[in-house]
Amino acid sequence: MRLIDSHCHLEYEGVVEDRAGVLARARAAGVSGMLNISTRESDWARVIGTAEGEPDVWASVGIHPHEADAHADLGREKLTTAADHPKVIGIGESGLDYYYDKSDRAVQRDLFRMHIGVARETGLPVIVHTRDAEEDTVAILADEMEQGAFPALIHCFTASRDFAGKVLDLGLTISLSGIVTFKNARELQEIASELPADRLLVETDSPFLAPVPHRGRPCEPAFVRDTAAFVANLRGVPLEDLAETTSDNFFRLFGKAA
Repeated sequence: MRLIDSHCHLEYEGVVEDRAGVLARARAAGVSGMLNISTRESDWARVIGTAEGEPDVWASVGIHPHEADAHADLGREKLTTAADHPKVIGIGESGLDYYYDKSDRAVQRDLFRMHIGVARETGLPVIVHTRDAEEDTVAILADEMEQGAFPALIHCFTASRDFAGKVLDLGLTISLSGIVTFKNARELQEIASELPADRLLVETDSPFLAPVPHRGRPCEPAFVRDTAAFVANLRGVPLEDLAETTSDNFFRLFGKAA
């Protein structure tokens, strides 16, 4: 069985202290690949370094919306150059977060557009974080698509059915995290059961959002198996089939990983 954790943070507290053990447990659980996500420029060297040392780990480069104010002057060339590394397969995570509002919204939007431009230029998917910002996220994605297509996915999807339909219409992929297993996530579970099979990924977002039955513990990539099993049950398919489908989707979207 192939199973990919399409979004994890291997440099974060809760994982980094026992990264060798975390990776060993992931592999024992059938996880054959992990995408290690960066959130600020100071992360890039560590994120890429981990990917360089592990054959089943890849890296992304980007700026999380929480970090936008601190990177308002980040040049597009710097991001493009970092993305040229052979183990860097994605741009982000980037996007809009109006829930915490840790950075100015206009700066978030400008940096989001810059990330999209780099994704368009490099052909690497932009990994989109969006929270309480559905309208602006869709507006920017649609406007940028009109200027030239680019690959993208919504990571850790928790938005509305209407938002899902709009981003699917734009050609995006949707990734589900452990949130889908939570008891109060009924609407998300309904959406997860209906998503097109060829637009679906699974992730942990570790060390956050541990799925049932691991609530209350730091999340780690091994737990993507629990999320995948839950989603497979929602969709009425065997875990092995969902694992193969989402792995195929991952390599089709993140073509550089292949």
